Amino acid sequence: MTLVDTPERRQLRELTRAFVTREVLPHLDDWERAGEVPRTLHATAAKVGLLGVGFGESVGGSGGDLLDSIIVTEEIIRSGGSSGLVAALFTHGIALPHILSSGNDDLIDRYVRPTLAGTTIGALAVTEPDGGSDVAGIRTRARRDGDHYVVNGSKTYITSGIRADFVTTAVSTGSGLSLLVIDKGTPGFTVGRRLEKLGWHCSDTAELSFVDVRVPVGNRIGEEHTGFLAIMQHFAAERLSLATQASATAQRCVELATRWCRDRSTFGRPLASRQLVRHRLAVMHTRAEAARAYVHEVAARVAAGEPVVTEVAMAKNVAVAACAEVVDAALQLHGGFGYLRDAEVERHYRDSRILGIGGGTTEIMNEIIAKGMGL
Repeated sequence: MTLVDTPERRQLRELTRAFVTREVLPHLDDWERAGEVPRTLHATAAKVGLLGVGFGESVGGSGGDLLDSIIVTEEIIRSGGSSGLVAALFTHGIALPHILSSGNDDLIDRYVRPTLAGTTIGALAVTEPDGGSDVAGIRTRARRDGDHYVVNGSKTYITSGIRADFVTTAVSTGSGLSLLVIDKGTPGFTVGRRLEKLGWHCSDTAELSFVDVRVPVGNRIGEEHTGFLAIMQHFAAERLSLATQASATAQRCVELATRWCRDRSTFGRPLASRQLVRHRLAVMHTRAEAARAYVHEVAARVAAGEPVVTEVAMAKNVAVAACAEVVDAALQLHGGFGYLRDAEVERHYRDSRILGIGGGTTEIMNEIIAKGMGL
């Protein structure tokens, strides 16, 4: 265990495992088929103290820091949950930080506190249909009109977009980007079709449309034209969350494959008795543990306030690559059963593919790394 191991963090791991066992595992398959998790799960997670981990008690959270959030993510997946569940239940991890950083007490009271209490759901809307990872090229416009902004444009691939009560939205305000909190139900704000995806089935994803949507100036996060910097500043936590999901998924798949190979026999012998299988499992375990160790190291440096943009990008790419290799091998070792929806490894195989896309693609990460090398 490479994160600082304290009695409190051991208790946090135990709390998370108990929550997954009791509240998630009996229902996860149904949520996958329904295309979303129930709103009541947010309230339940808040009640036991998990929803607010990483957010200060002064704003309604449970306390802790980035490392505590990583522990929760790891344990959800290693206890039999999924990265899709993490995305659905903890979308506020990307929807709220900008509001908190602004220090706007009114916005904190209206949006942060009820979300951490599990009574409302927030989403982050940055990506546009023709923009992809190009944050600077955002075309959704917000024109100032007295005490309001008039917003026109569209967003896509918005996690929790179907269920969200409000959306932290990146808009162009002329000479720069700004962030506005836009409430669902505001005239002109339309939640489009539910997007059907390869994986993350229990995490609802939507298209959003804004046609002459009037948003009070008081719903602006921070000063005008400071949105790009705010988005960039919070990318580290999002990317480390995705890296953690990747390394934890790899670890879970090693565990699933090892158990399967011990219990499954072919031609009168357990699969694990064959050298080829043992060596494959050994390589998988090595990849997963190495990725986890590096993600932990970088996360600890981020939590300590070090400017490690390049290292964050490397941690994400290392973990995603390890996850892809391990999950593929784990499914192969499961044989035909691994291809069935009844197999947990099948869900991880589908869910893992998004991890090299979300939060900045592998190619974007490589560009960041290259710049860090002075290239």
